[in-house]
Amino acid sequence: MPNRRIAAFGEVMMRLQVPGYETLAQADTLKYSFSGTGVNVVSALSRYGHVGALVTRLPDNPLGDAAVAYLRKLGIDTAHVVRGGKYVGMYFLENGFGVRPSRVTYSNRLDSSFNTAPEGTYDFENIAASMEAIHFDGITLAMNDGVRSHMKALAEAVKRQGGRVIFDCNYRPSLWGEGGYAQAKPHYEAMLRLADIVMMNEKDALLTLGMATDQQDREEQLKELIPAVAANYGISVIAGTHRQIHSNNTHSLRGFLYKGERFAFSDQLTFSVYDRIGAGDAFASGIIHGELQGFALEKTVRFAAAAGMLAHTVPGDTPMATEAEILRAMEQSAAGDVER
Repeated sequence: MPNRRIAAFGEVMMRLQVPGYETLAQADTLKYSFSGTGVNVVSALSRYGHVGALVTRLPDNPLGDAAVAYLRKLGIDTAHVVRGGKYVGMYFLENGFGVRPSRVTYSNRLDSSFNTAPEGTYDFENIAASMEAIHFDGITLAMNDGVRSHMKALAEAVKRQGGRVIFDCNYRPSLWGEGGYAQAKPHYEAMLRLADIVMMNEKDALLTLGMATDQQDREEQLKELIPAVAANYGISVIAGTHRQIHSNNTHSLRGFLYKGERFAFSDQLTFSVYDRIGAGDAFASGIIHGELQGFALEKTVRFAAAAGMLAHTVPGDTPMATEAEILRAMEQSAAGDVER
């Protein structure tokens, strides 16, 4: 099938990473790059052969120039990047080890160019008309009322133009604060009513949407709640993962996909972790690619799970695997020798 034009609406952030497994208190150097959920998703999709564009706002200064250059290096179409404001949001990453988890500390988020963009910044109808699908996420939804207004207006424009709305729930407790689930629920419901493809699992249904179940097992909760979410909000596709974290620096991941009143599951994949950040975005990009290319349900969820697994093996947020590499990983149960 032909490749598609897909955009993401979201913030570009500067990632400042502590070397190795040091803490911020120990380190005296930081490595920077640029990332964000939307950046990760459309960069991955561009590697699969699609045109991946980002809708965002960056400062008109050397820092903004560096961010735009980085996006272009990732293969992202920057035609819808607006320039203005003064700041880029940042986050500091400390890699966990053993019983010590990785830690992300946000800085300067609310003052960023993206989060202070005034009304009228984006030409929603023109953007929607030029794209077949646009991706949104719950991290962006958590920012402020102005960003939420932009987000919903663009999603509504996508629906008017006949495109598909993709929404990744991506709930972050630190961004919503105390009483966050209650604050988030009406905004999540508004996006779910507009969405065609959604990334979530049973925890989102239980905690953010306030749904109830008598089931105790996670998979049984999933099988009861996800069909109810799809029916309640008119969603065509819902996908997500279950993850297990082991003490030996390995994780296990199993993906699911619900479509047409039917579930498909990937195998449970167990692998060593080099860098976990962004792996969920890799899974999401795999689901989107499979849907847009018309893969069978089982192939789509297996492709997405393999994409998520490979994203754990490279440094940085942004998935780097091509479609061919993911298809090859789907057929291999163990790491191979050096490719020559």
